[in-house]
Amino acid sequence: MSLPQQLRDESDFDQLPHNIPISATIADIEEKKGFIDYFLFVIEVKTKGGSKYFIYRRYREFFNLHQVLEFRYSPEDLERPGPNTCVLPTLPGKIFIGNKREIAESRISELNTYMKRLLGLPTWLLLDEALRMFFYQTDKDSQHQPRALRRLRPPTRKVKTVKPKMDLFSSPRAEVMFDFRGNGKAELNLKKGDVIFLLQRVNADWLEGTVNDQTGIFPQSFVKIIKPLPESDSEGEGGDSTYSCLHCFLLNPSGVQTRDVCVQEDLTIQPTYKDLLSRMRNVFKVDDIALNYRDPEGDLIRILDDEDVQLMIREGRGQQGKVKRPVNQFPWELHVTLASDLSVYNTEA
Repeated sequence: MSLPQQLRDESDFDQLPHNIPISATIADIEEKKGFIDYFLFVIEVKTKGGSKYFIYRRYREFFNLHQVLEFRYSPEDLERPGPNTCVLPTLPGKIFIGNKREIAESRISELNTYMKRLLGLPTWLLLDEALRMFFYQTDKDSQHQPRALRRLRPPTRKVKTVKPKMDLFSSPRAEVMFDFRGNGKAELNLKKGDVIFLLQRVNADWLEGTVNDQTGIFPQSFVKIIKPLPESDSEGEGGDSTYSCLHCFLLNPSGVQTRDVCVQEDLTIQPTYKDLLSRMRNVFKVDDIALNYRDPEGDLIRILDDEDVQLMIREGRGQQGKVKRPVNQFPWELHVTLASDLSVYNTEA
């Protein structure tokens, strides 16, 4: 059973139309130049019926959708939502000053979390017209040719060198719908109209195949499947498995903020200190911070470099059997404090 189904009552979920969106992930951003330059978020949407497609949305379209949903469904008393109300996820706020590309990049993880929580709300809200139109693929969306989709790329891997025997009628294969230029030797160059023979699934979004005597990987969104791979070769289809959840806290004199941050798994299994510091600054919008973790005794330990990060991960994995967590949540947590606040540490001898 997929994660979105686990979050809802099964009987209600089963009655939803097959074209209802159940997950959405930002694959990339694209700059649009004109009288006013702006960035589009390239979003891969997956439906209950198993379809996948891309939509292209600006931040202001997220903002407009959220305002409509707040007007219709936000309860006056957040602690006591009524039968036709619910507590909506938090949308990242507007930013009026700064580099537009950097602003768009910094919003990706938070917007991914926002969409994931939005599509995990009660089933009746998924039928809302405004929400369905936001995730609906318009004619303009379908005619837009996707580009690099860099956030869906799998980690660099060694491709097969054995040339497979091709059977035109029985081999799994697909037709190329858009031109695609690979990024490096591991990725194929595709031309619209080519027939590519499928070898295996790499992950939920990428396949490996052969075309014009070349073997490599390519994004599934650029092709139309004619004959799919056998089920045993498609086990990599994991829905939200590309992303994992990082549980983190901001401790400051006014209280504690808790956040679940959606992060790309291949980038964060062994993150660097610098990457974690940058991510937490973006998440909590505070620059002068320190990173910490809790040791088995419950005391905060400040993280200063990559070796401290490795120690945190080792200790987190050692506690896996003692702490119950969701399957997609990392076994370690980050505790963010103000860099100047030393009162959070246990200094007793």
